[in-house]
Amino acid sequence: MARAVSDIERDILALSEEERAHLAVSILDSLPGTLADQDEGVAEALQRDAELDAHPEQAISLEQLDDSIRNRRK
Repeated sequence: MARAVSDIERDILALSEEERAHLAVSILDSLPGTLADQDEGVAEALQRDAELDAHPEQAISLEQLDDSIRNRRK
């Protein structure tokens, strides 16, 4: 008899953080790769990565990003 997803979730959340992380990786690894390719966020990240590879001079440091964010808040 199949267990309800809510029961499985309750048991998973009772695991340690390390055990949950290991389980999460195993579950994600079991999914087909095409799911990630269809995700718009992943597609955008891959596009931005390719743009940065093509134009590395456009990159900014983390410090520059932090400064930009701070200046917006003023």
